[in-house]
Amino acid sequence: MTDLAFDHPDLGQRLATLTDEQLDEATFGIIGFDDTTVVQRYNRFESQAAGLSPHSVVGQHFFTSVAPCMNNFMVAQRFDDAQADGVALDETIPYVLTLRMRPTKVRLRLLSSPGAATRYVLVQRQP
Repeated sequence: MTDLAFDHPDLGQRLATLTDEQLDEATFGIIGFDDTTVVQRYNRFESQAAGLSPHSVVGQHFFTSVAPCMNNFMVAQRFDDAQADGVALDETIPYVLTLRMRPTKVRLRLLSSPGAATRYVLVQRQP
């Protein structure tokens, strides 16, 4: 059993060491994508919450095909800015998901590190 907490301070580093099966044990959504924004990792929680199968998400461009509602200054631009500046990104923001669903309040945690192969958007649904 993997004990993953949404707010864990070193979660970005930890995610890189976990198997996909371990990511499936999380109680929040985990989406990992490469530097071209192609989705490489997509956990079970997010699949069930969003109603999208991993087969239909992995290999797709995150900000244009999977979650175009996050292709804005609040999410996508933060990843672009961190990459351009060569700095780590670890920000948690309140957000409302609206694509293909009724508006859903969430907290998003945006994680990236210079040189890391995978960047992450974590999704924690709010009551």
